[in-house]
Amino acid sequence: MQLMRHVLFLGGMAGLLFLFVACGPKEEKKPVATTSHEEGIKTQTTVVEPESVKGKWLAVKLGVTDKQSGRESIYDIPLGTQTPIPNSDISITVDNFLPHFIMQGRVLTSQSNEPKNPAARIRVYEKGKEIFKGWLFALYPTTHAFQHPRYGFTLKGFIPAK
Repeated sequence: MQLMRHVLFLGGMAGLLFLFVACGPKEEKKPVATTSHEEGIKTQTTVVEPESVKGKWLAVKLGVTDKQSGRESIYDIPLGTQTPIPNSDISITVDNFLPHFIMQGRVLTSQSNEPKNPAARIRVYEKGKEIFKGWLFALYPTTHAFQHPRYGFTLKGFIPAK
């Protein structure tokens, strides 16, 4: 009987702790729909750009490989600007750059402003139609890599703001 009271007490305390944590103040975050690991399934994630990162980065350097010729060209793509890739029907927009990318549950953020795990969320357009929206990782170029029949895309570098 004593053991049963102890178990009920611990269960009640765990429930109170859950309510306290779940009902506490929340940090405002903007939800961003991204594709999960499973093809076609959408999950809500939130990208949080810390104050230590905001305004500190001007552009990223993207490698674009033409699979037919085997040649790679590197382009400076300013953050937030749709940039056409010369001699193609492709243009790219970089929505976010997180220099120290981490994922905490469904929150995507940067642990610091140091480029320890650089990642860029990009959108790729072909003939004006969005064909990809996702992340490129400098240290892990094949992780969730965008598959295009002719072009390959990699995060090669980043340009700090002056």
